[in-house]
Amino acid sequence: MDWIDILSDGFFAAIAAIGFGVISRPPLRALPSIALLSAIGHAIRFCLMKYVQLDIATSSFFGSLVIGLGSLYLGGKQKCPNTVLFIPALLPMIPGMYAYRTVFSLLSFLNNLSDLALRSEYMMSMFYNGIITCSVVFMLAAGASVPIFLFSAKSYSLTRPGRS
Repeated sequence: MDWIDILSDGFFAAIAAIGFGVISRPPLRALPSIALLSAIGHAIRFCLMKYVQLDIATSSFFGSLVIGLGSLYLGGKQKCPNTVLFIPALLPMIPGMYAYRTVFSLLSFLNNLSDLALRSEYMMSMFYNGIITCSVVFMLAAGASVPIFLFSAKSYSLTRPGRS
């Protein structure tokens, strides 16, 4: 394993998550947890894709599952709702390049309606990138939601005093 690649992946994901977190104005005590969750989740996805050869959607599911579980634990420690922690931590895992290619292919398809070969190529590209984008976003939401459903009493009581 190349530890520098893994650590740099986690580091840049943490910086992006802090940026996304600051926009939503969480308590300042939550920012280190957001950065940690994002770094761990993104590094897990990176390792699963690079070393285990899993696809991006499945790897994103496992990364977001770890982020969801970690947000339950860290949210309980900080008396902070887990959504405040896991939503900014998940945002760096959104597949922006696939979404961009989907929209680009759509626009190229619309600009080349008279050429059948180009139309077919752009349509295939649009569906390919669109399916990847939608499946990754769905898996991110599913992975982060599973801990909420499994530990619903704990996720509800994170900010309630006297309940655990």
